Amino acid sequence: MNTKDKQNIQNFWAVGINYKKTDASLRGMYAVNNEQYDYLLSIAPDFDINEFFILSTCNRTEIYGFADNASQLIDLVCTVTAGDKATFTNMAYVKNCQQAIEHLFQVGAGLDSQILGDYEILGQIKNAVKNAKTQSFIGPFMERLINSVLQASKAIKTHTALSGGTVSTSFAAVQYIREFYEGPTVTPRMKCPSTAHIMTCPVTAHATAHGKINIEDKKIVLLGTGKIGKITCKNLVDYLNTRNITLINRTTETAAVLANELNLKYAPIENLAAELKDADIILLSTSANEPVIVKEHLEGYGDKLVIDFSIPCNVAADAQTLQGVKFVNVDKLSKIKDETLNQRKAEVPKAIAIINELITEFNEWYAMRKNVPVLKEVKNKLKELNAAPLFTGNSLFCSDPNAENEEKIQKVINSLANKIRKNNTLGCHYIQAINEYIA
Repeated sequence: MNTKDKQNIQNFWAVGINYKKTDASLRGMYAVNNEQYDYLLSIAPDFDINEFFILSTCNRTEIYGFADNASQLIDLVCTVTAGDKATFTNMAYVKNCQQAIEHLFQVGAGLDSQILGDYEILGQIKNAVKNAKTQSFIGPFMERLINSVLQASKAIKTHTALSGGTVSTSFAAVQYIREFYEGPTVTPRMKCPSTAHIMTCPVTAHATAHGKINIEDKKIVLLGTGKIGKITCKNLVDYLNTRNITLINRTTETAAVLANELNLKYAPIENLAAELKDADIILLSTSANEPVIVKEHLEGYGDKLVIDFSIPCNVAADAQTLQGVKFVNVDKLSKIKDETLNQRKAEVPKAIAIINELITEFNEWYAMRKNVPVLKEVKNKLKELNAAPLFTGNSLFCSDPNAENEEKIQKVINSLANKIRKNNTLGCHYIQAINEYIA
């Protein structure tokens, strides 16, 4: 791509797959973990891509960036995925220019999430952009765009009730556990984590058959203490009122920090088999490319509820179907009943109005960027004029010919920028800017 076109809005793309057309198993074939992301950042220039970021979550794998065409971005991301380019292309949505911008705003607001209003997606966007920025793959255009997306999401969270109820997979997991073991006879109503909305737990066959079960008596093993793992862990403590939780992470020190913070137990990864043997509830938030839990970990060790947030799935297929094992993935969690859903849907028009306002502001900023070369040229001419002998030696033009006039020059440039923005004209203001300066 020609250097001058690198940040042309016509070359901005959003390409990806999500839960709408793919199930968790297929999405897992296109998940990008941190190590793979780092590799893609290292080879992107070979694909003539110099500005991009990748958003890979349990619901989606998307790449946003500048390219001559969408195929460049697809070629890049598919160099590390288990799935092939042809399948990805067949299932993918491709958005360009304004459509790509609007899509990112909707993703950031939780409007495109599997659970409407999901507030965890914003942190995932921040991390994705942070990784790209450390390798200088985020330029002024995308920096401004991301800041606008964050601003919109904050305004939506402040001024609407879009994030009321079950608004994340981690909290949906907590609700699922509660319904699975207790049912409505014990806790018919519960508060959501971010608002005062109330959700009614539906009757479950398991709870009806077993009656009241004290979740505090159930041993929980949480495998993976990254961002989603931490949120899930805190929800378990806060909303299930239990500390019978053992944390396991690939890096033991990370699990230890969270365990000490919440007064929980932790164990090294080497003890995984022993911990799973005694566990009643197992939650995974890991990013391994191969299953972490296999058949031998679960077979013959009693009833277990296994909830896997991971994409790709980190529980082996033959372990998922064992007798006594109830396996739940993110697609199943998204279908959990939430009586606040209609309330959140009613907030969507308000959220879209906020997004449209900030998209308009972003487009105005982008339009002004095209005038930057003219503004720089005027500024340079004023500096030349300021240094010219005729100007510096003539008190008619300058009352203090020895004074530094940088501040005055900048004021003139700011005035010129405002006039261009209001009137969308250039030439007539060029001479006016010089007149303003010498006046």
